[in-house]
Amino acid sequence: MRHLTTLFGEWKAFVSDYEELETGLSLVQDESDAALEAELRTVAERLDKRTTHLELTNLLSGANDDKNAILLIHSGAGGTESADWAAMLFRMYQRWAEIHDFKVEIMDYQPGEEAGIKSVTFEITGDYAYGHLKTEGGVHRLVRISPFDSNKRRHTSFASVFVYPDIELDIDIQINESDLKVDTYRASGAGGQHVNTTDSAIRITHLPSGIVVTCQNERSQHKNKSMAMKVLKAKLYDKEQAERNAERDKLNAQKQRIAWGSQIRSYVLHPYQLVKDHRTDHETSQSAKVLDGEIDGFIEAALIQKVV
Repeated sequence: MRHLTTLFGEWKAFVSDYEELETGLSLVQDESDAALEAELRTVAERLDKRTTHLELTNLLSGANDDKNAILLIHSGAGGTESADWAAMLFRMYQRWAEIHDFKVEIMDYQPGEEAGIKSVTFEITGDYAYGHLKTEGGVHRLVRISPFDSNKRRHTSFASVFVYPDIELDIDIQINESDLKVDTYRASGAGGQHVNTTDSAIRITHLPSGIVVTCQNERSQHKNKSMAMKVLKAKLYDKEQAERNAERDKLNAQKQRIAWGSQIRSYVLHPYQLVKDHRTDHETSQSAKVLDGEIDGFIEAALIQKVV
């Protein structure tokens, strides 16, 4: 229902602009009016944007597309280089969220040994966040001159992205307390000094499935457990859906070796500038803009070709 309401609103705005343009064109044909012609050009440009947005909105009709998104980023082969690359991807999605006025909340953050991050789990809250970001799941590859190499050699790094819908309020996933192993420990890394003063971090192992989730970003052990349970529920839901329909088991297909040959997208910063999605062939030489969150072109291309 929410999807239909949004789509209907977009359609009404489209029809209004179309009727305004149609009326204006008939007036211009009868009498030349420079001011009216300039206004009609503005309406035409707005109508073109509405058409593109309407097409995209119509594509976001999946069962969970209107949900918030939970993202997990893990560094892969490449040591410090890949940890830094994972941090760059994290910033890219943060910037994308800012561009769309979405909220970002960090659930778990594991810093790298020298730089960057080993892994990060975070939630992006906003209309159709999951519908947009579900196409981002997979291995992302970076090629650049390493800032950590004194010889300025070119390095290739990998990081994986997993995307889940936040289905906590909508889907009844039964989790028995007896199936859970809950460990507490003292947090480390990002979050301020208060994080390190008590055993507030939580690690939950779901024994039947072997799924492990952690959360250490809040002061309160209770809040960390609540967030960890949200991630666990999302993962269990994803696992259940994959088992019900093997053809939709895209997330499990992503869980291949995070290294050469398994990437969905490459970001080349040297010897030339190019970001290319290997599923859709959508590409751009504006790599700096992409890393600053301008990834809608890749998202739209993936949705149109129904990559996911």
